[in-house]
Amino acid sequence: MSELRVTIPPDIWLRQIFSSKAARDGSVVRRSLRDVDRMIGRAAFERELRRRGYSAVINAGQVVIFCNREPVRRFT
Repeated sequence: MSELRVTIPPDIWLRQIFSSKAARDGSVVRRSLRDVDRMIGRAAFERELRRRGYSAVINAGQVVIFCNREPVRRFT
């Protein structure tokens, strides 16, 4: 059985991420690294993060995006 895959344009995908309530509130959002690669590509995603002044980390196949300009410090 084949998997139905719906793709949306990269600009709409980015708009959905950064218009979420968490992003608008300056909190964090999480996305699959696989989705980032598939929908927009890492280089374009990194450019968008820099343009917005945001940071992100990758762990276990997930991208955690800090939707603010505060410094990110590792806790442990």
